[in-house]
This record gives sequence, C-alpha cells and structure tokens, in this order.
Amino acid sequence: MSSLLINPVAFSIGTLSVHWYGLILGLGALAGLLLAIQEGKRFSIPQEFFMDLLLLGVPSAIIGARIYYVAFKWEDYQDNFLDVFKIWEGGIAIFGALIGAIICAVIYVRRKGYNFWRIADICAPSLLAGQIIGRWGNFVNQEAYGGPVEESFLRETLRLPDFIVNQMNVQGVFHHPTFLYESLWNVVGIILIFIIRRQKFLRAGELFIGYFIWYSIGRFFIEAVRTDSLAFRGASGLADFVNGLWSPMTWMGFEQGYLDPAYGNVRISQLLSILFVVVGIALIIFRRVTGRANERYLDPIVSTKADTSTAPTPEAELRKGEATPFKPQQTTAATEPNEVRERTNINQPPAQRTEAGKEDTPDVSESLDSEDKKE
Repeated sequence: MSSLLINPVAFSIGTLSVHWYGLILGLGALAGLLLAIQEGKRFSIPQEFFMDLLLLGVPSAIIGARIYYVAFKWEDYQDNFLDVFKIWEGGIAIFGALIGAIICAVIYVRRKGYNFWRIADICAPSLLAGQIIGRWGNFVNQEAYGGPVEESFLRETLRLPDFIVNQMNVQGVFHHPTFLYESLWNVVGIILIFIIRRQKFLRAGELFIGYFIWYSIGRFFIEAVRTDSLAFRGASGLADFVNGLWSPMTWMGFEQGYLDPAYGNVRISQLLSILFVVVGIALIIFRRVTGRANERYLDPIVSTKADTSTAPTPEAELRKGEATPFKPQQTTAATEPNEVRERTNINQPPAQRTEAGKEDTPDVSESLDSEDKKE
C-alpha cells in the first residue's frame, strides 16, 4: 500500500509557498490569544496587553525551541554553523519553546507591573489550545509519529477515521499517531482547567503549575512511543528507572519507539517531564506552606504601574451617585459668596453686624417682654 500524503503546501503566491504547518501554528496562536483576552476581561486587563505579549512571545518561543534542539544535536551543526539558522529545514522542540516564551513573559509582565503568576494562570489554557491545534501541523507534515504498528490496531482497536490511518502510512508502514495522542490529552487538560479555575480553593500560580504537571505526565508516556526523540547516554540505572515508569503502557498494547543505542538510552523529554512533575508538586506545597500563595485565582488583578491620574475618585463617584436635578435657588445671605457677605457687613450699622456677615434677626420673645414692662 502506497503512502497517501497530504500536500504540505496549502497554496502558493508566485514563488512564495504557504505551508499548512505555518497556517496551523498561526491558528493555534490565534485561538490561545482569544482565550486569554476573554478571560482577561474578567480582571479588567486590556486586550492590547495580551496582543503585545503574543507578538513578543512567539519569536521568543521559536528562538528557544531552536536553541534547545541545536544544543542536543550540536554534533550535526558544529561543522556547519550557518545551518543553525535554517529553521525552515526543521528542528525545534516544544520544551525549548516553553522555556523561551516563559523567559519573555517574565520580563514583559513585570515591566507592565503585573504579578507573573496571575498572568501565567490566565495564559495556561492558551498554551494548551496552541498545542492542541499545533500538533495537527505534525500530522500534515507526516512527522513526529510513533513506532510501527499494525493497521488493525489503528482501525479496529483505536477506531480512527480513514484520513488519519492513511496519513500514518509512511512508505508502506503504519505508525502510532502520537500527534493525536498528545492533542487529545491536552483536550482533557483544557477542560479540567476550565472547571478548576472557577473553584475558590485555587491559589495564584497553581493553574499554570498544574498545566506543566498535566502536560508533562502525558508527554512522558507519549514521548517513548516516538522514534525521533532527543536523547543522551545516561547511567543504566537511570535508563532502567525511566523505562520502569513507562512499563504500564505495555499493558495497553503500546511498545516503545526505536532509539539507537549508539545515540542515547535516555530520552531527554521524558527526563524533563519527570523533573517538571516533581518540581511542580513541590512548588505548590512550598508556596502554600510559606504563605507565598495567599492570593487566589479569583482575586482582582492590579498593575502596580497602572495610570490612575484620570480615574474617578471614590468621592467623585459618591457625589455622582447622589446628584439631583438642578433647581434654581434664590440668592440669600447663606448662599452668597464670602466676599459679597463681607462687603455687606461693612456697610451695616455695628448693631447689625455679625461675625458671619449676616443681619441680626430681632428676637420676638424679647420684644414682647419689653412691651409688658411698659404697660
């Protein structure tokens, strides 16, 4: 059976070819942006903040993904340094992209006066949305797939549709659709986030840390099925430990993808996944115990650099709420300006002057008493 390949080029404009991979990644970034903007409205964060964050974060993620990949494949680039910049030939890693994006976000968010953990929590679903959609770019390019598998496993056991099964036929050999496994795992993750983030027990930062824990668990088990993993030569005890954690997958009919022993025996993404899970759990406990997680996810988010010069004061808002329709009033001594009352007071006889500048009003009771005495 020959391979049924999807043309990776969506369309061409002259000599410029637009690939499906780029369009799919762009769609994933757009979906993530819309999710962040929508949630940001609940905290009165302007949408321009997230748009600028995306414009800075995407190139930072690409640079980080490339540096990460080249660092573990340096033997392929040390004699051809210019090839490092040929990113269009492939060679990026998701963990490197996350590291690059987070470094950029920390700098940008702090410059805007926001707490990093609060913004990271809002962006957690966006990261999952980008990965859910972006993995389908690997599907179109027919890359990042798993080890060989029987066609019956895809059609009968997993009951996958024909367009996925056929695309997983690479040069006559069917492979695990690891892109689909990871995409579906992240779908479950984003649903959980949507539910958890409305709970009162959730503290600031825990949603973002929880994203890393969830993604790393799935990535650990899926990574071993792939055949293109970055790896290194580690101690045999470390390799046995990692393989032992993965062994439950064999009960479900999965086998590890081929890894050249001469290249390495420990998959880097698996080791990082274990590290992220352990550090993530420890960080949540540490922040709770030390009181660093006093803020809750549902608490207001305030920028320390927000411009409040034009914002109405509470007193102004109170007066605005108590405002009544205008009614013309007669000018009296009580409503006259101080200067007018002072000038009037000077022209009056001393007996009629008062400290307030008003005329004395005769006391009726005193007048009646004097009349009685006369009689």
